[in-house]
Amino acid sequence: MELKDIKAVYFIGAGGIGMSAIARYFINRGLVVAGYDKTPSALTSQLEKEGMIIHYEENVDEIPHACRDPKSCLVVYTPAIPAEHQELRYFRDRNFTIEKRAQVLGTLTRTHKGLCFAGTHGKTTTSTMCAHIMHQSHLDCNAFLGGISKNYGTNYILSDQSDFVVIEADEFDRSFHWLRPWMTVITATDPDHLDIYGTKEAYLESFRHYTELIQPGGALIIHTNLEMKPNVGPDVRMYTYSRDEGDFHAENVRIVKGEIIFDFVSPLGNIANVQLGQPIPINVENGVAAMAMAQLNGCTPEEIKYGMETYHGVERRFDFKVRNQHHVLLSDYGHHPKEIMTSARSLRELYPDRKITVIFQPHLYTRTRDFYLDFAKALSMFDEVILTEIYPAREQPIPGVTSQLIYDNLRPGIEKQMIKKDDVLKFVKSRDFDVLEILGAGNLDDYVPQIERLIEEKEK
Repeated sequence: MELKDIKAVYFIGAGGIGMSAIARYFINRGLVVAGYDKTPSALTSQLEKEGMIIHYEENVDEIPHACRDPKSCLVVYTPAIPAEHQELRYFRDRNFTIEKRAQVLGTLTRTHKGLCFAGTHGKTTTSTMCAHIMHQSHLDCNAFLGGISKNYGTNYILSDQSDFVVIEADEFDRSFHWLRPWMTVITATDPDHLDIYGTKEAYLESFRHYTELIQPGGALIIHTNLEMKPNVGPDVRMYTYSRDEGDFHAENVRIVKGEIIFDFVSPLGNIANVQLGQPIPINVENGVAAMAMAQLNGCTPEEIKYGMETYHGVERRFDFKVRNQHHVLLSDYGHHPKEIMTSARSLRELYPDRKITVIFQPHLYTRTRDFYLDFAKALSMFDEVILTEIYPAREQPIPGVTSQLIYDNLRPGIEKQMIKKDDVLKFVKSRDFDVLEILGAGNLDDYVPQIERLIEEKEK
């Protein structure tokens, strides 16, 4: 189905962060947009306000009339939807064009210049940074992001004049193989999703294949020292980056009175005194990747500096809620050991003399099974660790796999405790924290607004 033939789009799993961005694209094109999701959320409520028709019961009768013609309705589904889902079966039995969200994004990379950001971690922040730099520059861009930009209050940016589209390239279920990037960043290839890939080697091979999909004349910007070896075409330029070395890197990093300033080193021309609008140490490296992409595509030094200085971050990505001399509260989406380690290091660099407590909700039984020793090592970098039960998402329990595996392998002597997720608010109310991080990709973040109010009450 060509984009020009689509009159209606139906989403199965409408409330996912990535799915909702595509839904917004079609809403803004004036199409009929409808869909199903398992549970209402703030995001689905906002989509309904923007014009999307959503229902929350698995029921074929709820599918709108406008979405029942296979010649004009595109069906988009998330891989988390089971194959026996009634509505998915309805569309399959009637030969509708049914695509994963990544296939739709792949179509857009064939009609726009796709600036894609892939990697085990860091891709949401780097893609959102780049999208902000591009959007406020003379180039502008469209963007499909994996998190809610705090600059725009959305995970989607629309432009009616730009040929660029910034996309977060997701390796889950090999979704990023549908893309045809003009340029791409690869931030990290630490093995994950082994329930899908099976082995580390298969995971690395998936990234290697992804590099083959870059369009002739385009470019790969890859983090230094990755175990994965790229295989780009002869007409694709390749650059390296990191915080401290590579074709693109930072020098003269200064942390002064809570602000971070550095010099951007680039083969296309250095940019001095770049100030981070979200002053977090890991954002120096993330910023290097975002600026490299923006510079390669024609953003000026002044536009890049302004974009970095005015970037406000992504919700649930090192997202500060309270930040003063008495209390610090932040929420972070980190759910892989390397992400947790990075988060802990950044907090330690920012607050070297304060007690740092983390409340962590493990995400997925398979990920806990595969990496519980790595989780324990990463979490041991905090002063105090509070563990809740595993958030299952799409998975069924695995015998013997619980948060206890992580708990038992934390470093000797660390302050630690296991609590039920439902008891988190009562636990927070009973304690007075110095620096507190709410960590994980599950639903523990739902409590953050209430935790913020509890801390503000303590301060009063």
